[in-house]
Amino acid sequence: MTVLHYAEIAKDVSAMTVKPNLLDIERERQGWSWDRAKAGLDLPNGLVNQAYECIDRHAAGQRAQKHGMIWEGADGKVERYTFAELKRHTNRFANALRTLGIKKGDRVFFFADRIPELYFGVFGALKLGAIAAPLFSAFGPEPVRERVQRAEGVVIVTTPNLVAKVNAIRGQLPSLKHVIVIAHRQGKPVASGDLDYQRLVDAASDQFEIERTGQEDWSVMHFTSGTTGMPKGAAHVHGAVLGHLATGKYVLDLHDDDIYWCTADPGWVTGTSYGMFAPWSNGVTNLIYEGGFGAAKWYQVIQRHRVTVWYTAPTAIRLLMRAGAKVAKQHDLSTLRYVMSVGEPLNPEGVVWGKEAFGLPIHDNWWQTETGAIMIANYLSMPIRPGSMGRPFPGITAAILDDEQNEITAPMVEGQLALKPPWPSMFRVYWNDQERYNSRFKRGWYLTGDKAKRDADGYFWFVGRDDDVINTAGHLVSPFEVESVLIEHEAVAEAGVIGKPDAVAMEIVKAFVTLHDGYEPTNELRRQIMGHARERLGPGVAPREIDFIKILPKTRSGKIMRRLLKARELGLPEGDTSTLEED
Repeated sequence: MTVLHYAEIAKDVSAMTVKPNLLDIERERQGWSWDRAKAGLDLPNGLVNQAYECIDRHAAGQRAQKHGMIWEGADGKVERYTFAELKRHTNRFANALRTLGIKKGDRVFFFADRIPELYFGVFGALKLGAIAAPLFSAFGPEPVRERVQRAEGVVIVTTPNLVAKVNAIRGQLPSLKHVIVIAHRQGKPVASGDLDYQRLVDAASDQFEIERTGQEDWSVMHFTSGTTGMPKGAAHVHGAVLGHLATGKYVLDLHDDDIYWCTADPGWVTGTSYGMFAPWSNGVTNLIYEGGFGAAKWYQVIQRHRVTVWYTAPTAIRLLMRAGAKVAKQHDLSTLRYVMSVGEPLNPEGVVWGKEAFGLPIHDNWWQTETGAIMIANYLSMPIRPGSMGRPFPGITAAILDDEQNEITAPMVEGQLALKPPWPSMFRVYWNDQERYNSRFKRGWYLTGDKAKRDADGYFWFVGRDDDVINTAGHLVSPFEVESVLIEHEAVAEAGVIGKPDAVAMEIVKAFVTLHDGYEPTNELRRQIMGHARERLGPGVAPREIDFIKILPKTRSGKIMRRLLKARELGLPEGDTSTLEED
């Protein structure tokens, strides 16, 4: 087994390398106390607000004139904001929301690209005590409708290029009171009935008294997919910032002089927990890049802004590998001292390729929307076992369980990956779905839905999902959500959706459909159905492949057997078919 150790690569990193914050994980685990970790927060009068801990306390201290945000637009424009300026911008948006009658606990959705106003808006909503719910900007109208409707959202903050998707489903959202459009960056008019972001904040004061929020008050909601039913709103609390602070310090190894870049979109939990809360709770300069992927473009961003700590996704790393290490070596990446990955398992070749391209191995880690923060990681000071998830964070108890929730202690035996609650960043509910939330907790464990193994040295190894959820480029897709949109097409009678292995994205969404009488399975019809799905769901969720079949395999009770669809697609054993409906 290949093992890479920090001490072995120290000679290869730049002179900016600093001693890791976490030097001895075992020692830290034995002495860990979440109460003691709270010393890293301010907690005025015993209250906790994520916006205060991430922005206002820095604005009131020695970091007031330090750049909290460096933003680079898709067009190359660069803007820099100090913590003092971030405080003023977020205060204005909080005041703007208050004038609209938005109050503590209201759900405010953000459907925008990575522009500064998105970040101002999220923290402004948190200051007001509202629940911030970011959405992935590549979503089509249907995912937006389902999420806003389920959470009974009262505000959507969006941009001119996305507002048409909101308009397409606005009539189906009775709870929606306001649509705020960030139009000034594109110089476009705001439609009658919508609200102009710039006019709202220009009229608002830059002084704001943060709503009294405690550890268990709601803060952020992210949606995550399951095998059955529509995506579920995992709601988190302000006290989660303790988990972000601690993992930012000990997993991301953030130091005060770092320039940090997380490539994740805020529509995914990584883009909030580690694109906002972890760096800013640690008072670090956070780089935000609006542009899309491109190997040379990304390396230029690192070079231009002298990025030191970089957090990205395995899909992106595989695309960088495809471009080749030669492209990386054409840029000055000497400021990089630490590279991490999350979203789906990083193959061992990707870990080692980092040494070739950057002189640094890539450190993988594992967590979920529901966990809110990193749970298992390969730490900077710990030997890396390429392909492994790493070892649990101090204060986190992870285990492998059998089907009766008994702990498996023998090494490298596959079972359910489970965590012992509670921990600060743990989700507190699936919004309006208490039954499903309760189903995730059994016999004192939180069941993650992932299968894994643990070796004799305590390293965990990901095996796969325990359900049919599709992980495509780090984005979890509900097969049920895709199937529901496919059968809206007039030609489609039934649909079954699976994840098909892919060398870059880990999985792609593949659909199998049966047709109503009178329709023929032609390439043109396939293109029409695919276009319908892309329009309704967006390119990140819609199927990449569609096959026509005569009959979907189903149980006698009528449930689609996605397991059989996948086995037949991949040429794998079909397993037990005793419950298969007779033809």
